[in-house]
Amino acid sequence: FFQKTLNAVQSWFTLFGWSKGQNPISIPYSLRRDVCIVQLTVEQEKNFKRRVDKDKGFYEMLLHLNGQSIPGIAASQSLSTDPVERMFQLHWQHSELLSFLKRKGAYLPHIMPEFLLAPEDYELWSEVSTGLRRGSIRSSGKLSGRRIFVLENRTFETVSKRAWTDVLLQMYKVFVLPRVSSRMVPDPSSLESLQNMPGIKSEPLCSNVYSRYERTILIWLNKNYEKNRKIVWKDNERGGMPPMRWIVNFDQDLLDGLVLAAQMAGYCPYLIPTHFIKMYTNPRTHEQFLHNALILVKALHTINMDLDIKV
Repeated sequence: FFQKTLNAVQSWFTLFGWSKGQNPISIPYSLRRDVCIVQLTVEQEKNFKRRVDKDKGFYEMLLHLNGQSIPGIAASQSLSTDPVERMFQLHWQHSELLSFLKRKGAYLPHIMPEFLLAPEDYELWSEVSTGLRRGSIRSSGKLSGRRIFVLENRTFETVSKRAWTDVLLQMYKVFVLPRVSSRMVPDPSSLESLQNMPGIKSEPLCSNVYSRYERTILIWLNKNYEKNRKIVWKDNERGGMPPMRWIVNFDQDLLDGLVLAAQMAGYCPYLIPTHFIKMYTNPRTHEQFLHNALILVKALHTINMDLDIKV
């Protein structure tokens, strides 16, 4: 499940995270590398032969999605040539990143700044934080009063991958989801067929699972499914018209592909006779679920919106 989540995050940020077109990312490797490359000294940058039009840094992506940079962190500031000072500089930078995201509404209490470091910098941080470089600790004063977690190399890579994935997910939550407007979704109660269904409230505090913007999307899913199920599958021979349903989550309620097909049909009705009419409307076996998924993927390919989706 985590690997599928990571793949989805990589695909979205590769395609839509940048201002000048696609830029492939690899979690956590390219993100850790970009943070360092963007802030190399002039001499180091010559050695790397970095091409500004090709290499794009993590903070350029953040600026594109958010519209503003993190106070105190410039996209081209240089790093110290001293390894310890460089490590502290990056640690401070990651601390500021996490604080900035939290102020925007991100939920990241489990992420420590050191988890975002590159392995060599984390190893140096571990040595310093456990007292092997006490002179640096006393002179910097940056590690006092904190509980220290030191991870083995293999464990660190796993934790770092998860940490960067969660950072990107929270960036999506606080920078992208708020673009969803309730004005784009008509009141579901305006549909006669939805009046007997329980409503989904969009007030900020009515759910501890989904944000207001996610609930707006759920309202949109319910509205389109109820409207289009009677159109898409009125002549279906693989189970008849699917029954009314209340869509309250983004995993179980979307598994059979029918809800997503109903959304697509609302905007691309020409896909109904060529694709969606062939779906099972009451799938029970793994083969039938796979059949529906394959039809969805083929439909996305047809309208050039496959987004590297694989079944």
